[in-house]
Amino acid sequence: MPRFAILEHINAPDDPAGIHYDLLLEAGAGCRTWRLAELPQPDGPPVVAVELPVHRSAWLEHEAGEVSGGRGFARRIDAGRYESAPSLAITPGPGGTVAVTLHGARVVGRLVLCRHDDGWTAALAGHAPPPPA
Repeated sequence: MPRFAILEHINAPDDPAGIHYDLLLEAGAGCRTWRLAELPQPDGPPVVAVELPVHRSAWLEHEAGEVSGGRGFARRIDAGRYESAPSLAITPGPGGTVAVTLHGARVVGRLVLCRHDDGWTAALAGHAPPPPA
């Protein structure tokens, strides 16, 4: 199964809130990445998400440290494996979705990222069964 990581990112100069979370989903040689305004809670309301450019896979193993170029500080708050079906590919235009089942130490469940006319949202549905052996 491919890997995922969630990083807490503080003091990014382009983040007026001062804190957000980066969700990284391993996809090929890099990671599809979304900036989450807050962490989705199981069965809670969707949170605002912004798709970012593909990140390097090295971020999946990042523990904590300064982000280059004076872009703040990032620390890993969870990591693990995920399942997706059929793939991370999405359809063009509004209404595209990326649905994955996360198997992390803290975050476990079905995460659904939905693309709307004005951006993305992320919602976490309940708890998923443990990953297959």
